[in-house]
Amino acid sequence: MKKVVRWGWVSVMALALVGLTAGCGKSDKKKADESTESEGPKVEKVRVEPVVKQEIERDVECTAVLEGYETMNVSPSLTGIIEKRFKDVGDHVSTGDLLVRMDQNQLIQAKLNLANLETEMKRMDALLAGGNVTQQTYDKTKMGYEQAKQQVEFLQNNTFFKATFPGVVSARNYESGELFNGARPILTVVQLNMLKAIIDVPEAYFPKIKAGMKLNIISDIYPDTKFPATIETIYPTIDAATHTFQCKVKIPNGSMKLRPGMYVHTAVNVGKVKVLAVPYQSVLKLTGSNERYLFLNENGFAKRVTVEAGQRFNRYVEVISDEVVEGGEVVTQGQARLIDGVELQIIDGDYQEKIEADTLISDAKEAEVKTEKK
Repeated sequence: MKKVVRWGWVSVMALALVGLTAGCGKSDKKKADESTESEGPKVEKVRVEPVVKQEIERDVECTAVLEGYETMNVSPSLTGIIEKRFKDVGDHVSTGDLLVRMDQNQLIQAKLNLANLETEMKRMDALLAGGNVTQQTYDKTKMGYEQAKQQVEFLQNNTFFKATFPGVVSARNYESGELFNGARPILTVVQLNMLKAIIDVPEAYFPKIKAGMKLNIISDIYPDTKFPATIETIYPTIDAATHTFQCKVKIPNGSMKLRPGMYVHTAVNVGKVKVLAVPYQSVLKLTGSNERYLFLNENGFAKRVTVEAGQRFNRYVEVISDEVVEGGEVVTQGQARLIDGVELQIIDGDYQEKIEADTLISDAKEAEVKTEKK
């Protein structure tokens, strides 16, 4: 009997606790609901400006790797012993300088054969004049003589290699006395006082690029120096994969500051074009990436739009996006606090003073709420 009474007492206490907790929960929920109703939906005060179309001078940015304007690979057509190499890496050469001499045995034999045929041709000329030889025999001898001359010329060019332009030796793959097997050139000579670069230009500008156009080459090694250059050749086809075409740029390098292999960039002016522009401060960058975005005013609500930033001019920047149109309103102040879909309140006048006043009022309200809770 005592055991039954004990359990009844515990049950009564449990029910009382549940009722008390439920009552407190309803009271707290009611206060939270009242607080939420008093605050209302969040509205952000912002300032906007219209998206405009502006005419600008379009500069197309291009990058390239420099090359020697001329490159000579000393690579004989025949294998053989390298009799003498006259230049090494880093040596400067002038036009006509002897670079390499190959084994001369074949050339000597060819010259002896040519000398014999020259004697034979003189005899044939005399016989033909006296009518003592047929035209067929004469023509056959003359053909052999012409072939021998060509053989000597071929071997001469592949035995003595001379520089065809002024430059510097950039590579050496064989030593004197080694057997040349044709796998790699013996020496490589590049021109330094004149360079070239191949740049890729978007196909949209193909009609605007002309041979003879002037531009400046810039290297990160000399950021404050501009090297004048000229578009020399425009390649006639478009790359179907990249939708670009190539241009050959000629770069005088009398100062010798630039070298083949350097990474450079340039800008090609393609004339005036009309672009969509917004104040540059309205374009934000997503932290940790290259994504750029802005907020548009869409019927009183913020709309987040990803854009591609183009050329900057004065206080404006070009933006490229299908969702940005001329006449649309872009948020220029207060955009850093926005999220997609939040309601906007458009204000005029001194935006900064209004934001500071709103911040002070908001801080005062928070302090009051904290005091009441205490």
